[in-house]
Order: sequence, then structure tokens, then C-alpha cells
Amino acid sequence: MTVSVSGLFDCCEATWPAASRTRIGPWLVRDGQGAGKRVSSVTAEAGWTTEDIPLAEQACRDLGQDLLFQIRPEDAELDTVLADRGYDIIDPVDFLVAPVEALTADLHRLAAIPCWPPLAVQAEIWAEGGIGPARRTVMERAEGPKTALMGRHDDHPVATAFVAIHQGTAMLHALEVSKDARRKGIGRRMMQGAANWAVRNGARDLAVLVVKANKAAQTLYASLGMRPAGAYHYRIKKG
Repeated sequence: MTVSVSGLFDCCEATWPAASRTRIGPWLVRDGQGAGKRVSSVTAEAGWTTEDIPLAEQACRDLGQDLLFQIRPEDAELDTVLADRGYDIIDPVDFLVAPVEALTADLHRLAAIPCWPPLAVQAEIWAEGGIGPARRTVMERAEGPKTALMGRHDDHPVATAFVAIHQGTAMLHALEVSKDARRKGIGRRMMQGAANWAVRNGARDLAVLVVKANKAAQTLYASLGMRPAGAYHYRIKKG
């Protein structure tokens, strides 16, 4: 692995971008426009104090979003302060990474097909898994090399994913396999197809984000030799 933890956070920001990011006092506030926690959270810049927290909270309210902070490894003090203010932990996440060349494989040319923009059938597969138009808009915003992968099984489209590259690291997002096609090795082939595309486009590493509680995904990625390289969680309070 050649990418640093800070590089992984930068890659995530670039390959899964918020609609906008605004600096308000010592906070970076993201406008997610309904596309999930990753693009709707607040992160701390240097020099914050407890008196600054209402600034971030009001910014979230102004956007119609939950009061949501992303807690990175260097944010232990903020984590404690938010816990004392009634914020709950939600969705601890791991970065998993491997060199792309360790994940490439000799696949059938129709096993994982790169295409951009995504086909209608891919949007349907994503929608079945709860990945709707707001998250697909995030994919459209990403700049730089990117693709959607369509996975096939028995001559039918059964899987899709989004992959984008930032500064030599390819990050895979939104991997979805149709329910009736699971446990057939398709997730593994999709990851290998992502690595094949990534190495052709100059990436050195392939990274994914996976919730710690998603044991099936954690097992798949570990079996491919992907290893933890960083982690974060959120603190959330309604209202």
C-alpha cells in the first residue's frame, strides 16, 4: 500500500464528492442533498472550541440535515465533547486497501464491464439496494478517471459498482449485487474487474469503505487480501 490515511480521506472526498463544502469557523460543512452521511457530515479544522459547536449545528439545520460530525483518528477530543453533548456513535467505518496488481484477474470480458455513463439496468440494480438518484448524482459529480462496472452472470446483468481514481488510488463505491445472484462469487469478480480497470488507468492501490458491522463485506474484502488502513465514525444527534 502506498497511500496514507490522510490520502484515503482525500480520495474519498474526491471520488464521492458532496454537492458543496463550506468553511464555517473551524468547521468544514458538507451539503449532501440527500445522498447519505458521507457527504452530509461536518469535519473539524484546527483550533475549534466547544463554543464553536453551535456554528456547525446551525449550519446543519440550515441545510435540513441531521447534526452529524465525522470523527477521524485525530478527533479524540471532539469525540469526547460530542458524547458529553448527547451525540451518539453511528456507523463506524473501515478503509480497506490493497495494491491493484494483487487484485487483478483474468476475467471473461463480459464478467465486469466498464462503462460510463451507467446503463439503465445498473440504475435499477442500485435502486433495488437503496442507492437512488441522489447517490447517483454524487457519481456524476466526481472528476477524473471514473467508471461504472456492470457485472454479468448467466448472460444477465446482476451487479454494478462505481470506481473513481484520485492521485493514484482507485476507490470503489456502491457495490450492489442483485439478491438472487448473491453467494455466487460475483462480488469477488466485481472487485477483480475494478482492479483490472484501475491498473489500466494508472492506479497503484484499490480502496473501499465498509461499515464495521457489515461482516459479509468485511469477509469478502479480507479474502481478497485487502487490509485495514484507517477508520472513522460519526457522531449524530437529532434536532
